[in-house]
Amino acid sequence: MTSSSQQRAVFFDLDDTLYDHLVPFRTALTNIMATEEDFPYEQAYHRMRYYSDALSAELGGTPTHGEELHHMRRSRFQLALAEFDLQLAPEQAQALQDEYLSLQYSIRLFDGVAELITELKSRNFLVGVITNGPPDHQMNKVRALALTKLIPEDHIFISGAVGFTKPDERLFRHVTDKLGLAPENCSYIGDSWRNDVVGALDAGWKVLWFNHRNVEPESDHQPHHLVTAYPDIAKLLLQ
Repeated sequence: MTSSSQQRAVFFDLDDTLYDHLVPFRTALTNIMATEEDFPYEQAYHRMRYYSDALSAELGGTPTHGEELHHMRRSRFQLALAEFDLQLAPEQAQALQDEYLSLQYSIRLFDGVAELITELKSRNFLVGVITNGPPDHQMNKVRALALTKLIPEDHIFISGAVGFTKPDERLFRHVTDKLGLAPENCSYIGDSWRNDVVGALDAGWKVLWFNHRNVEPESDHQPHHLVTAYPDIAKLLLQ
């Protein structure tokens, strides 16, 4: 029997780590802005995520409700798409956000995720999720992905419910304290440099940077592994 302090644990980010976050973004742009096939969707998506993180940091963490949240969500689209010669009026940005939000519940896990989680659990790993955002919104995604069939709800940590936002290391410390885990026995997989790599490393966790969008590091932090696909992640975690 493994004591909790010796328990090995693997936690995943949610958005663009467990499922393809680009799909609702691309569909929303096509539906609302009538963008063409050759529009640089992936580059625009990356800039939208950049502004989402940057604007949230300016506010002291991802807002979870009220006008701050609505303004941040509109502004991230306006700032990102302006770099690609799409100037959005506030009402257009809101329409795009509304469409994007509605599409985020029509999602599916990346290939290999369910199998990896099942195998990790069979090898006595504790498996969980740590994600930023409003609790209801993020839990709707969790349910859309049927994640609660694989991961118990008390192993799913949402910043808006906890009170700390990635990259704040206190969110990661909250998880280890709550579950009686040692940081050095915890691994974290995430796509965001700012939120996932920086936050988990600062908390003393092992980090697998899921850089499937081929973006550049934003600081001198050194993730333990760089991975671009789920077979790579499985090979590292199950070795």
